Amino acid sequence: MLQAPNIFDLTQKHPVMPDDLRVVHVKERQTPGSVHYTIKRYSRASQWNTDDMGMMIYHYKKNEPAANYLELRFCIIGNAYCKGKEQECANCKNGLFKSCTEKEETIDVMNFTFLPEHLSQFVKSARNYDFTNEVLCFQHPSSFTKILPLCSRVRTILESLLNNTYSESFENIYINAQTQMLLLYSLECMLGNKDEENFSCKFLANETDRDKILKAREVLLEHIGEPITIKDLSRKVAINECYLKKGFKEIFGTTIFDFYQNQRMEHAKYLLYEKGLSVTEVSLMLGYSSISHFSTAFKKHTGIKPCELLLR
Repeated sequence: MLQAPNIFDLTQKHPVMPDDLRVVHVKERQTPGSVHYTIKRYSRASQWNTDDMGMMIYHYKKNEPAANYLELRFCIIGNAYCKGKEQECANCKNGLFKSCTEKEETIDVMNFTFLPEHLSQFVKSARNYDFTNEVLCFQHPSSFTKILPLCSRVRTILESLLNNTYSESFENIYINAQTQMLLLYSLECMLGNKDEENFSCKFLANETDRDKILKAREVLLEHIGEPITIKDLSRKVAINECYLKKGFKEIFGTTIFDFYQNQRMEHAKYLLYEKGLSVTEVSLMLGYSSISHFSTAFKKHTGIKPCELLLR
């Protein structure tokens, strides 16, 4: 019987892989000031027997702040995909995956690296430095590695990242939004101090109302280049404006405006750095009335001007 690969080895940034472990899919992004991620899918030998696992790595060097980062690593075992994913077999094309004769079991390995300039935006006040704020601001004085319990919410996010059908810009918007939720849920799972069903807004105890708030988030992402008012957003998801604002803040920990602006600026960084678009093109794509308005918003969010990112 083959010895199962060490999950901690699999989740290293540059793992030494067994000779019989074949990479079948890779997706990655390395944009300055954004979440850096790598998603790799390996073929899985049927003899391997191991478990899903998650880790949080907090890397801190007091005298080298540029070397600081927070990393999430996950390894998911046992998913099955059509070997011809790009050109699926006839059964998969017809939605009959259970009848697929080309199914291949895999090991999915995901790394998400959050840099200080990205995490600092989530800390609104330095007055109450609890453990989470210390980590997000890199004020916690020592590095650590913690095993993450894979709660249902984390698993849902990981599955959505592995199986989304978006491409190009839409995929970037989607993955960026999901990685922020992954960070939120991972911190909650690690700290174990928040019951996901314990809402201060009583109306959120109703599953229908929660679904409307979740839908509102999806609508915002769909309108990343054409700003939508809260009034119109509330109509689209059929919920009172006041409930929408309160519910959104309760579930996602941020206001609708801050969430939307954050997603726009993250997407702007992707378009500028990865796609090589000009500042003018990006400002138009994101619905800004002028380049100066876009540049001001970008600098407020990232600390640098758009043109400075192009020089990196």
